[in-house]
Amino acid sequence: MTTPIKILIAEDQGMLLGALSALLDLEPDLQVVGKASDGKQALSLIESLHPDIVLTDIEMPVMTGLELAQCIQQQSLPCKVIILTTFARSGYLRRAMDCGVKGYLLKDAPSDDLANAIRRVMQGRKMIAPELIVDAWEEADPLNDKERKALKLAADGKQTEQIAAEMHLSPGTVRNYLSSASNKLNASNRIEAARIARQKGWL
Repeated sequence: MTTPIKILIAEDQGMLLGALSALLDLEPDLQVVGKASDGKQALSLIESLHPDIVLTDIEMPVMTGLELAQCIQQQSLPCKVIILTTFARSGYLRRAMDCGVKGYLLKDAPSDDLANAIRRVMQGRKMIAPELIVDAWEEADPLNDKERKALKLAADGKQTEQIAAEMHLSPGTVRNYLSSASNKLNASNRIEAARIARQKGWL
């Protein structure tokens, strides 16, 4: 008998987490070995459960799905990451690919599509929702890492001095990053810049 594919699900909506687990467990060759409500909990479970596939949402508290994928990549953990999300934003897809994600699917896809995508990813293929592929390469993210981080902290309500302390930079340098980000996004201020970047999936 073939060993089932071991899956860990990370999803902060409890009802959806339970439904996904139940649906995947109906497949004879798939086995849900763990469930997490945020990325940090998922990372801890990966180290103890050794799943083949991590199926994760993007927007979660404590640690997002993209941050989780980045940690998995940096630590060279052997599991493959599939993102399952409601966010059809091209910027998210580009960042996910940079983090080594092997699949990017939308939550409204049929359950059969998800099960088949898991099998194909295990075979070494990449699975991307077709409606996202064209958009992803039409508009590149203009922000660099420092601009993105400064803008994200500003969007969280932090003042320039707080951002400077967190990024270990001078307030003047932070203001330059925020100004540069605003100019690149044709925004009149940091709040508008953050809103535009978030809509594009760049934050």
